[in-house]
Order: sequence, then structure tokens, then C-alpha cells
Amino acid sequence: MNDKTNKGAMQIDVDLVRELAEMLDSTQLSEIEVEDGDRKIRVARQLHAAAAAPALFAPAAPAPAAAPAGAPEAGASPATVAVNGNAVKSPMVGTAYLAAEPGAAPFIHVGNQVKAGDTLLIVEAMKVMNPITAPSGGTVKEILVDNGQPVEFDQPLVVIE
Repeated sequence: MNDKTNKGAMQIDVDLVRELAEMLDSTQLSEIEVEDGDRKIRVARQLHAAAAAPALFAPAAPAPAAAPAGAPEAGASPATVAVNGNAVKSPMVGTAYLAAEPGAAPFIHVGNQVKAGDTLLIVEAMKVMNPITAPSGGTVKEILVDNGQPVEFDQPLVVIE
């Protein structure tokens, strides 16, 4: 190839694009975006409106179960009430795992005391297991995700008070 014809052209990592596309399929996400310096890769799929609605709202389904714990304010949504405490949020898009491996005991249970730095759960992103740790000590009040559930960036995962 002639280097002059490719000068300034973005180099595309085809394996990375394939890996991102596979992640879309395995996590039921609608899009993934990765930045590396001045290079940005976005992989997205179009969903029919009817098919998108259940996928977008499915992660919020467990939240209403927490609403009876306290009387919600008038007009407050159950999801808002569930994360009023000190919610630990996902730093990335991936899949949440509550235990180190299948069949192992979960890292935490509701009511557990945790110290700053204790592992709460793992978020797998691009085949890398990323421990999510407690930013401070306290009591686990609520676990907002299920084992194996896809999570979005900045999604509340655990409430610690």
C-alpha cells in the first residue's frame, strides 16, 4: 500500500468493532461507544419502537419493590425514591455480577456492613472484570441490580448509608 494515500486516515481496529458488536448482542444494549485519544468508535443497532420499550425499561423493574419501605413524596417516581441514599453508580457500560464466579457467595447482602474499598460487585466490560468498591463505609441498604444484568454508565448499583 502507498503510505501517502492513507496519511491522516483513521485506522480502524476491526477486531474491536466485532467485539463491541458481540457485546451489543450479549448484553441487549442498543449502542456502545469507545474513545481512545482522538479516535472514537460507536456501534449501535436500530430497534423497532415496540421492541425497544421493554429493553429500555426492564432494568427499572426491581425498583418498585423498594418503594413501600418509605412513603414516597407526591409525584416522586419509585426509581427516584430508591436511590435517594448514597448510591454507588456504575463507572462503565457492562454486565453486573454479584459474585466472583458462578456458584460463589455474593460479595454483599442487604444489611451487610462494608468498609471503604470493599468489593460490592463486578462489572464486566470487554471481557475485563472490574471490581466496584465501596467509596466509604456503611450499611448496604439496597442492591439495585440482578446478577448478570446489563448496566449503563452512571446507573445506580448499590445504596450504602
